[in-house]
Amino acid sequence: MQRRDFHRLLGASAIGLTGLGTAFAQDAFPSKPITMVVPFPPGGVADAVGRPVAEAMARHLNQSVVVVNRGGAGGAIGMAAVAKAPADGYTVLMALSSLVVLPEADRILNRPPQFEVNQLAPIARMTADPTVLVVRADSPWKTYAEFIAHAKANPGRISFGSSGNYGTMQVPMEQLKAATNTFMLHVPYTGAGPAIVGLLGGQVEALASGPASIVGHIKSGRLRALAHWGEGRLPLLPDVPSFKELGVNIGYSQWAGLFAPAGTPQPVIDKLREAARMAARDERTIQIMTTAGTQFQYQDAAEFDAFVKADAAAMKSVVQRIGRVN
Repeated sequence: MQRRDFHRLLGASAIGLTGLGTAFAQDAFPSKPITMVVPFPPGGVADAVGRPVAEAMARHLNQSVVVVNRGGAGGAIGMAAVAKAPADGYTVLMALSSLVVLPEADRILNRPPQFEVNQLAPIARMTADPTVLVVRADSPWKTYAEFIAHAKANPGRISFGSSGNYGTMQVPMEQLKAATNTFMLHVPYTGAGPAIVGLLGGQVEALASGPASIVGHIKSGRLRALAHWGEGRLPLLPDVPSFKELGVNIGYSQWAGLFAPAGTPQPVIDKLREAARMAARDERTIQIMTTAGTQFQYQDAAEFDAFVKADAAAMKSVVQRIGRVN
């Protein structure tokens, strides 16, 4: 065999071994702990969904799934970190619906987006709940009618908390302001948890949040629900009317879903999909979620991908209509 033939054969063998090594690594996935980034502080919807889902996925994968809270900028910091992480399946994201809003918000504010939606690969939608308008139980407003009458008579005197600019807690409130021609003062926090603490502590008068982060406070008598952005009545809050029932034509759903960096190998995505699907069927996890005030509304990757694209298109027009906000 001539030397150049030998080197050609050696090179081909090396390429074959590299491909074999990659395939073996994917077959062995996960061979080390997975990090699930929750892009908000503890106490919010993403955290309430992420932790039980991570625990159930870990049982299925026989490997630890470690939840890391990385809040800031309405969730953009944590989302961008995962978008730019190695596409190997060992860093995943439990995001909320603000994921489809934040890049467009950056463009409206004339700054480069911290990430783009197409930098993340949808794995599964876990929940999708309408947001609920709440005030403290000791507030003077017993009904939505009393609340909005006060807002109209006293522009800027009612403040509402949110998880950050253009986040899942501000967008529905901006919808309400536009639909009712009222002005309420926006106070952004670093996440839903701190915003709820601010409401309970009297720093703000109201907020909109998914049921998972507030239903416990409603049941304990610390918060009062006035209306919600969904359809009909909610099983968990059957006495609370929807805005559409009250004649205000607005709606908003706060979903939570699992993502990986775009470019993650399909075999790895498939293993994460299967683990997420098993989590949504896990009786222990279902009970935890029910107690927390939510329930699984699972979508697999293909259906979730279509859902995310449709939501991104819808929310783009909403954000453009809202424009620059503080």
